[in-house]
Amino acid sequence: MTATKTNRKFTLIFIVFLVLGIAYGGYKYIHSLSHETTDDAQVSKKMNPIIPRVGGYISKVFVKDNELVKKGDTLFTIDNSDYLVKVAEAKAALVAAENSYEAAKADIATSEANVAVSDANVKSASGTIETAKIRLRRATADFERYNNLYKNRSITKQQFEQAEAAKQEAESQLRILQEQQKASAYQKTVASAKTNVSNKQVLVAEANVKKAKALLDAANLNLSYTVVKASIDGQVSTVDMQPGQLVQPGQSLFYIINNQETWVVANFKETQLDKMRVGQQVKLKIDAFPGTEFEGEITSFSPATGSKFSLLPPDNASGNFVKTVQRLPVRINFTANNDSKKLQLLRSGMNAEVDVILK
Repeated sequence: MTATKTNRKFTLIFIVFLVLGIAYGGYKYIHSLSHETTDDAQVSKKMNPIIPRVGGYISKVFVKDNELVKKGDTLFTIDNSDYLVKVAEAKAALVAAENSYEAAKADIATSEANVAVSDANVKSASGTIETAKIRLRRATADFERYNNLYKNRSITKQQFEQAEAAKQEAESQLRILQEQQKASAYQKTVASAKTNVSNKQVLVAEANVKKAKALLDAANLNLSYTVVKASIDGQVSTVDMQPGQLVQPGQSLFYIINNQETWVVANFKETQLDKMRVGQQVKLKIDAFPGTEFEGEITSFSPATGSKFSLLPPDNASGNFVKTVQRLPVRINFTANNDSKKLQLLRSGMNAEVDVILK
């Protein structure tokens, strides 16, 4: 009798579990027809790395671990002594370049004046040569006339020699003036060439001024980089730094987490993507808040599977091949229907369960 009751009780329990199993299996099957789920998902936020643009020793740190900051707040400063010296050097170089530029412009004025003087000398020599040629023609005519008279014994030898000397003097004067004209023309050529050189020197001096200004701007810019400020509103991570610490340009020191934008990256199997589309509604559960359900929607699909972004992506052509199901990252944004206070509590890296409602 007792054994019969025990068998009935066992059969009843078995039937109950069987019915529950069938009901649960049926529910899961029906649910799978219009849903795709995964627990391979994490909360994500923008993490802005704090990287100094210049190197040096930290002089003061203004933030602490997990502190909220606003855009433009000073995070820390770097000792600026060396950069102040470079600014002073750049200013001195600019003054020297500007003085050289002014001197080069003055040389142009002098060179142009020399060209004008040489040109006037050439023109003056041309006029004097014409006068000398007239005198030479007259002296030559007088000499020929006196020569004929001397042959006829109409004049004395002294008069003939005076005419001959006047002719020779006119010839010599003409030669001297012609040489002077050549010298003046050469001086004009030299002065013109020097003017061209002076013009080029002015261009070089002007370029040096621009270069000096650029170097001064760069020095001032590097000086401003010694004050490191927050580029966004957010919350700083662990600040593992202290005054006196040497930092290098490009060195990642800590992060600012942007709490204004939050999303979930869910890694779905490639076999789940057939009916998934951008814009589909998503139900989200965060492990840290099991009693709260969040709403979201699919906004984008990754252009490649997660394995392709790994440090050592698989190369299936290199040897033995074992087919494995790949996962594709899917971005899911939270909708406006969620509680903003609850969203502020989410942290990057938290695990999530994702249920996509297929349409």
